Amino acid sequence: MTHGLAINRRAALKGLSLGAIGLALPSLAGCGERAQLSFANWESYLGETTLADFKDASGIDVTLGAIADENALFDQLSRGDVRLDLVMASNRLVERLGSAGLLTPINKTRIPNLRNLDPRFADAPYDPGRKVSVPYTWLAYGIGYRRSAVPIPPRGWHDLLTNPAYAGKIALPADPADLLRIVGRSLGKGANAISLDDIPALAARLRDVQGRIKAFHTDNGQDLLLSKQADLVADFNGDIAQVMLEDPDIGFVHPAEGAEMTADNLCIPKNAANPENAHRFIDYLLGGQAGMRVIETILYPTPNLAAKALMPQQYQTSTVLFPPQEVFAKLEYARWKPDLDVALGKAARAVLGTPG
Repeated sequence: MTHGLAINRRAALKGLSLGAIGLALPSLAGCGERAQLSFANWESYLGETTLADFKDASGIDVTLGAIADENALFDQLSRGDVRLDLVMASNRLVERLGSAGLLTPINKTRIPNLRNLDPRFADAPYDPGRKVSVPYTWLAYGIGYRRSAVPIPPRGWHDLLTNPAYAGKIALPADPADLLRIVGRSLGKGANAISLDDIPALAARLRDVQGRIKAFHTDNGQDLLLSKQADLVADFNGDIAQVMLEDPDIGFVHPAEGAEMTADNLCIPKNAANPENAHRFIDYLLGGQAGMRVIETILYPTPNLAAKALMPQQYQTSTVLFPPQEVFAKLEYARWKPDLDVALGKAARAVLGTPG
């Protein structure tokens, strides 16, 4: 089986918007469900033949639109600007949409392939009981490094930011809230343990280590590592795993202090015209063969055990993609806390002297 390198789905989206590609669909109220499905997803985030295969299996045509920005997607759904049957949503967007009452409850009896989910993803703090979301992929922050330039890799976030051996070699996320959550980890504060009272200490630590940081990346950290523009990069395990296939000189560390994890999820909007078709597509994606076709294209960690079992051993046994349980237990989802995120962003920008 040949596996192509996945495109970083977050970096491929600049300049796209839902409105620009015509996802505003006419109302179908009173018409009953049709053999169609409107789906908003990240670009290059399905298998190459997923939609054609689903049509062959179900007769349902899928209209696919690319998500440009989650804030814009939330705004469009809350205003009713678009009529979508299915959306891809990060864990934080699931929490935000669910809190706003913008999602339809999942009818689990319509998705028998839920049995294929890794039990660790059957529940989630951002959607207790999985009432409105079904997990699709997941990622965890960690530290990618170039072996030849970093013979002794960092043990974790504190070591990365304070060890003088790494000064001038580090790239960290440009997103200010993500950046300060990493700084928080280096001080022993998990993402959900940070409060407004902690911000002065986080800003002070960032100010102390600022001179050690070579670059801030906007979802292209793995490219900086691959091109040797940085020797240590804080980025997601799935993205670093992709460039490890291209360059055996690249390694990865799961930080000793733990890290933030994220998950992308399939959700049915409240005003979906074809919710039954959405359930059918979710069930299809959770099948072994269909799920495997997705994963062999994007190469991210999957919660679909049936799909994982069909992948090559190199994928199944990767401790970068699938860390041991003692490491997994230290991962946590950052909860949706908009006031805190705004304050973190303001503090980071003040330290770095960036606008916003």
